[in-house]
Amino acid sequence: MKTPVLFLFCILSGCTSSSSCNSEPALYRNPVVSRSLPDPTILRAADGSFYLYATEDTRNTPVYRSENLTDWEFKGTAFTDETRPDFEPGGGIWAPDINCINGRYVLYYSMSVWGGEWTCGIGVATADRPEGPFTDRGKLFRSSEIGVQNSIDPFYMEDNGKKYLFWGSFRGIYAIELDGEGLKIKEGAEKRKIAGTAFEGTYIHKKGAYYYLFASTGSCCEGIKSTYKLVVGRSASLFGPYLDKSGKDMMDNGRTTVIDRNSRFTGNGHCSEIVRDDAGSGWILYHGVDTDNPKGRVLLLDRIRWDSEKWPCIDAGAPSLSAPKPIFKTGK
Repeated sequence: MKTPVLFLFCILSGCTSSSSCNSEPALYRNPVVSRSLPDPTILRAADGSFYLYATEDTRNTPVYRSENLTDWEFKGTAFTDETRPDFEPGGGIWAPDINCINGRYVLYYSMSVWGGEWTCGIGVATADRPEGPFTDRGKLFRSSEIGVQNSIDPFYMEDNGKKYLFWGSFRGIYAIELDGEGLKIKEGAEKRKIAGTAFEGTYIHKKGAYYYLFASTGSCCEGIKSTYKLVVGRSASLFGPYLDKSGKDMMDNGRTTVIDRNSRFTGNGHCSEIVRDDAGSGWILYHGVDTDNPKGRVLLLDRIRWDSEKWPCIDAGAPSLSAPKPIFKTGK
């Protein structure tokens, strides 16, 4: 089961000398991966390492591994040319979502051609190891079958013992219940609309009394002209209504900005799950366009904080250039 926050169970050791207590913190720099890794999704696997997957700007869906969220090693691809999904001829594999369900790794994915908003759809693949190989289990549905135009960008969540898939891209955000294995739509389940037409790239995070619906709005893929940004609304119920800080409903396209642009990075959005380091800090990965080298959408990392009114934010409201590293027991 993938929980809203991936907890890291360990206890930090105390300072052993005044010099170690007063030392400067280790820093990382954005981007943490300069290769194009759009729409990242992350999971902490049984081996204790983090595994990250992304839209296939690297063909067949890239898989990266890290011990500390800042140093990433390319481990290969989830699929090969022979095993890749094929229900959309000539389609790309976009915006995957990784999970551990009933002891196996389950990867939901979108498959689409650009502009194919009624033929695209969402499929699912499984593996015994986080690095794969993944076996495609086929499509869950196409847009034309589910009645939702542009059915891409899946996100899986368990809540109150039930399994749900959320999805959608600028034609509404929807949810539907899955079966016990998470590999099919539950018999008799019907879709529910939870947000309006300004959004894609759904991620829902449960914290305290609220569900937080993170999504992206604007244009993702126009290089330095991209207007993408990460936004949020919150609700006391999984299915809404999700309201922004001003009280406007996300069904009416209300939203509160979490991550905007700065002079270095633009088009910033489509976040991963929030993960927690050993000090209890939350971290979020997302993609952006580096104006110093605007080829593709690079991998960015920032610490998520919560303001006095329990809204998520990052420092300066835009990607950091350099910041203290996440804290892990390995000291890396």
